[in-house]
Order: sequence, then C-alpha cells, then structure tokens
Amino acid sequence: MAEEPKDKELKSTAYELFILLLSMVSIFNLLIDWLSNVYPVSPSTLDVVSIINGILTVFFLFDFSYRILTTSSKSHYFFRNWGWSDLLACIPSFRIFRLFRIFRAYRLLRVFGLKNMMNEVVNNRAGSALYLAIFSIILVAELAAVIVLNVEGADPDANITTAGDAVWWVFVTLTTVGYGDQYPITGTGRIAGVFVMFSGVALIGVLASFLSNFFMAPPKEAETEYAPTDPKTKLAELRSLLAQQQAVQAELDDKIAEMEAML
Repeated sequence: MAEEPKDKELKSTAYELFILLLSMVSIFNLLIDWLSNVYPVSPSTLDVVSIINGILTVFFLFDFSYRILTTSSKSHYFFRNWGWSDLLACIPSFRIFRLFRIFRAYRLLRVFGLKNMMNEVVNNRAGSALYLAIFSIILVAELAAVIVLNVEGADPDANITTAGDAVWWVFVTLTTVGYGDQYPITGTGRIAGVFVMFSGVALIGVLASFLSNFFMAPPKEAETEYAPTDPKTKLAELRSLLAQQQAVQAELDDKIAEMEAML
C-alpha cells in the first residue's frame, strides 16, 4: 500500500504541538499514579489527576476521530500510523499507549522541519494562541486544584474539601465568573487564587481575541502549505529552471550577435 502523504498525516504544526503537550501531561499523570504505589502521594492529588485525565480523554477521543475522518486512507492510518494505539489510548486502563502520540508528533515535526514549523506558527498566530490557551487552562486547572485542595484540606473550616470542588473552583475562577460557592480561606490557598485569577484574565483575553479575529477578519487567500519537499522533485524543479535560464541566455546571445552584425 502506498504511503500516506505527509502533508495529509501532519494536520498543522500548532495542532501537533498541542497534542504533544497534552500527551506529555497525560504521561506525567500516569507516572504520578505509578509512584503512588512506592511513595506517599495524597489521595486528594490522585483524585484531581483522575478528573484531569477524564478531560484529557475527551481531547484524545476528538483527536482520533479527527485523524481517521480526515485521513486519505483509514486503514493506513489505523494499522500503519498507529491509529490503533490512538484508539486504545482513549481507554483509561491503556493510557501508556499515549506514548505513541509523543513519538509520532516528534517524528512529524522533525520531518516537517524547524523553519517550516516556525513559518506556520508565525503565519497562524491566532490558531497557535488558541491551542496554547487551551493547554494552559488545563495545566493551570490541574496545578491549582492540587495545591488548593491540599492546603485547604488541612483546615476544618474549609469549603473546598473534594477534588470536584477544587477543579470546579479553578474553572469558575479562570472564567472570571466567581459564583462564590467555593473559595479558599487559607493564606496559601488565596495566593493560588490570585494566580488563577490573573491567569484567567490573560487566557480569556486570548480566547476573546481569537474569536474576534475568526469572525471579524476578512477572508484570507489560501496560504502556501509548508509541507516537506521531496528531494527528487526539488532537483527536477532546479534542472527545469536551469534549462529555462540557458534557453534565455542563448536567445540573448543570438540577438547580441545580430546587432553586432548590423553595426
């Protein structure tokens, strides 16, 4: 079976980086689960990690569906491009298969080339900022929820007592809604709250800017795809350009010769 074109396999640099970062967070959470069998890890931390892993699973399900629906050969993607591992990785018990996403993203980005990668990120700043904002929201949600739940759990008057409460409080604070049903009462918890509030203002600003650009910006002309170039194709193009240049040079020589004959 013919190999699937790399420009079809590679969705976009920003998207591949986004999936790579999510996969790394998922593997890090898996390591925390494993280490809990050897080193003491608070149950509240494991509960928060479990909730975040559930959120990550939704993204990985979307990623698998997106890839298999847009690939030019579903069987090639599923059997030869590790699509089966993408599907298994969506099952919590088989999260270790998310390592394949890291390997594939690294391979694609290396083939794509650093220069082409930077060009696409620069030319698609809005999309890149959107992916970065979503990843930052997930990262802040996990870190802040773990910190707040552990420091608040030691206070008998705390109202953030479960992982669900902590994650809910982080997302409510990030979105600047602030229901006030859960809130930190310890000094460390309030410091974490200030960090979450400032992060929310920045990240919501990025999302608002993306939506404004998406709906208000005029349509852009199709941009050149920065796909990897086949060396043989490139060599043929250079030979064609050289032949054209030689033909033009020969024509100029003939005209110069005619003018010299007339003088």
